Amino acid sequence: MAKTIISTAGAPAAIGTYSQAVKAGDTVYLSGQIGLDPQSGQLVDGVDAQIVRVFDNLKAVAEAAGGSLADVVKLNVFLTDLGNFAKVNETMAKYFQQPYPARAAVGVASLPRGALVEADAVMVLGQ
Repeated sequence: MAKTIISTAGAPAAIGTYSQAVKAGDTVYLSGQIGLDPQSGQLVDGVDAQIVRVFDNLKAVAEAAGGSLADVVKLNVFLTDLGNFAKVNETMAKYFQQPYPARAAVGVASLPRGALVEADAVMVLGQ
């Protein structure tokens, strides 16, 4: 099966040895996104703004792959403070509708660039 690399200026450029997303068949694996502004490359201020930016970045990559967040079947969220989990849920409700994707939320000691939240996703096209 051929794989296709997905890239968009609507989300931050990869800051390491990875692609924004990889499509294999009808499945798209979206790399982790932190709250980086795609234009400035800088982390946005505050956990609320970072959560919104993470989902905006994932949305941009999903659309570049020919899908939308409605096609996401699995979401992983990483938080440096699990006390912010309710804020993630509140923001997710603005980006996802039922039926919601499967999800894991994991507390971590740190994230790249000092981010407070990161999320990655798996999307299946043509559902």
